[in-house]
Amino acid sequence: MMSRVMVRYKVKRERVAENEQLVRAVYDELARAAPAGLRYVTFALGDGVSFVHIASVETEDGHNPLSDVKAFAEFQNGIAARCDEAPVVSDLREVGSFRLFG
Repeated sequence: MMSRVMVRYKVKRERVAENEQLVRAVYDELARAAPAGLRYVTFALGDGVSFVHIASVETEDGHNPLSDVKAFAEFQNGIAARCDEAPVVSDLREVGSFRLFG
């Protein structure tokens, strides 16, 4: 089963460094755990406060490996307090890509 989602949000300017630190902790844990079936990327946008996360989950049972990552739970904890604009989740349907998702 495959799903792809994009999450976009804006953090408070004074909380950008904290948000980036929490995001990096997720990637540090992912590098150690290397969960199968997950492709994940995070971008900071040019305004300095907006972030976009894109996840591609390709597991047989549809389970999202991010839900097992302790650092991801810590990232999600308190996200509302860090944000000026709450996260918006959008499902993605691929129309085309070049080397993005393997």
